[in-house]
Amino acid sequence: MSSVTTAELEERLAMLEDDVARLKLAARHSALSQKQWWRDLLGKYEHNSDFDEAMRLGREYRESQREHE
Repeated sequence: MSSVTTAELEERLAMLEDDVARLKLAARHSALSQKQWWRDLLGKYEHNSDFDEAMRLGREYRESQREHE
């Protein structure tokens, strides 16, 4: 059985603490970047006749499916 010195344990603990801090930072950054992604799309298709037509056709199709249920 190998014995580990206090200095080695302290070094390993410091490395683990650094890793945990980096992981927490990465998780926080990831959560912030994914938060409210839909806000980037607000107004993107405003006054776009092709988009309006696609929405109209989609609505028309969904309504036609309700009639067959």
